[in-house]
Amino acid sequence: MLPRGVSSSVAVLVYDEVTLLDIAGPAEVFKEANRFGADYRIVLVSPTGEDVTSNLGFKVAVDGPVSSQPSPDTYLVPGSPRFPRTRVPRALAEAARVPAAGARRVVSICTGAFVLAAAGLLDGRRATTHWQAAHELAARCPTCHVEPDAIYVRDGGIYTSAGVTAGIDLALALVEEDNGPDLTRQVARALVVYMQRSGGQSQFSAPLQGPPPRSPALRKITDLVTADPRGNHSLGELAKHLNMSTRHLTRLFHDELDTTPARYVENIRFDIARALLDQGHNATQAASLAGFPSYESMRRVFAKRLSISPAAYQRQFSTARR
Repeated sequence: MLPRGVSSSVAVLVYDEVTLLDIAGPAEVFKEANRFGADYRIVLVSPTGEDVTSNLGFKVAVDGPVSSQPSPDTYLVPGSPRFPRTRVPRALAEAARVPAAGARRVVSICTGAFVLAAAGLLDGRRATTHWQAAHELAARCPTCHVEPDAIYVRDGGIYTSAGVTAGIDLALALVEEDNGPDLTRQVARALVVYMQRSGGQSQFSAPLQGPPPRSPALRKITDLVTADPRGNHSLGELAKHLNMSTRHLTRLFHDELDTTPARYVENIRFDIARALLDQGHNATQAASLAGFPSYESMRRVFAKRLSISPAAYQRQFSTARR
């Protein structure tokens, strides 16, 4: 924790098409923390010192160029819808790399991880980003261990977070690191957010949508499971539908879908159950209609995949109304 009364500087690197919420969310957390006794001083910097235009088209005024600011305590790099569609410009990567050398901690929000990766700051480290961009981050930074389901990841002095509102989760964690849980709890209550969100970001991802199998035989099986998730889809029964050995069917699933028949059936049932919960079915109904043998078997799958129960998932995601 920071000594009482010690201020902490937070420099935010902004650039054209920066995601506005990636700036505003963490900044609001730090500002709110000041109301309860913290002392964060926030400055916005850009590579050239010129004002920038956010992803929403709003102008963002900056306090100066990166080079004009002393080394900050926290150096925060927001994301942008530009990434991973395009490569990170060299000037932007350099604007992240140089101040990071003197900062106590370096933080990225969402696809800001691509900027850190381009600056070489994620080499050999664990990191995360938005679930939709995790695969591309791993491809661009092969020495980085990307954790696609994490809300945020700390590896030494480098902190990375998942998409958009996960920046608020990470900012709260930073405030707690500096000022302890009591002050942070006050901030979370004031902002009406969870102090620590349960589960990972696969809670927010789209249902399973893989490419269709190439072989007609395997397409027949996948269509059968999708059309009738409540049926008997044991390995032996599936093999009987194609008049082939269980070993050959298992090899087909591995070669074309990189999974096993049992795991594929579980994936389909999980996606259907999640959709049923979204539609308002209770957990017992969802388990039955999706083909799970029991509610308990569905609960175990939800705990494994999302780290929360079906009931908790439904409370959080079935509606935005209260």
